[in-house]
Amino acid sequence: MTKENTRRTILNNGARLVHSKGFVNTGIQEILDASGVPKGSFYFYFKSKEDFGIALVDHFRDFISTMFEKHLMDKSRPPLDRLSGFIDNYIQIFKNFHFTHGCPIGNLSLEMSDLSEPIRTKLHHTYGAMRAMIRDCLAEAAEAGQIDKNWDVGDLAVFILNSWEGALLDMKLSKSITPLLIFKKIMSGFFMKNKSK
Repeated sequence: MTKENTRRTILNNGARLVHSKGFVNTGIQEILDASGVPKGSFYFYFKSKEDFGIALVDHFRDFISTMFEKHLMDKSRPPLDRLSGFIDNYIQIFKNFHFTHGCPIGNLSLEMSDLSEPIRTKLHHTYGAMRAMIRDCLAEAAEAGQIDKNWDVGDLAVFILNSWEGALLDMKLSKSITPLLIFKKIMSGFFMKNKSK
């Protein structure tokens, strides 16, 4: 196995463990054991656990960006249909996870923002990129007449992503998909109301 493939294997297995258990609660040796990598070789691929955490944010960002692009940039569908389909896709994913795990970027933001400035900075940029993709989709919706052009689509994107992350937190607490369904209902009702203005 090449160095790059081994590094990717460590990140894949580390991502799965961290998403399930959290960053602090996941040990380096546990990651190496899950990856089938010899003991003590972690520092051949990462300078420190913090360095691994920074790479992990990039790893999660790449996966999430693929999901965002697949749904929000699908020009064959009206913009708000894309946003709705994106939410439906994630609702199904969280059903399959039995209402656990949540958003890996949101989880790490809650856990690590006060513990590591380099990880916080990387998370901040990633969160901003997520907002930007939602904003771009909303800008298309405004141009298509699906929402009122008087709304600041940047503000709407902030509100939608923050509300979504809050709904995910409630989902994990309640072990129920209901918070996500409420989020979608309120958001859809908001856009339908503003479309009619």
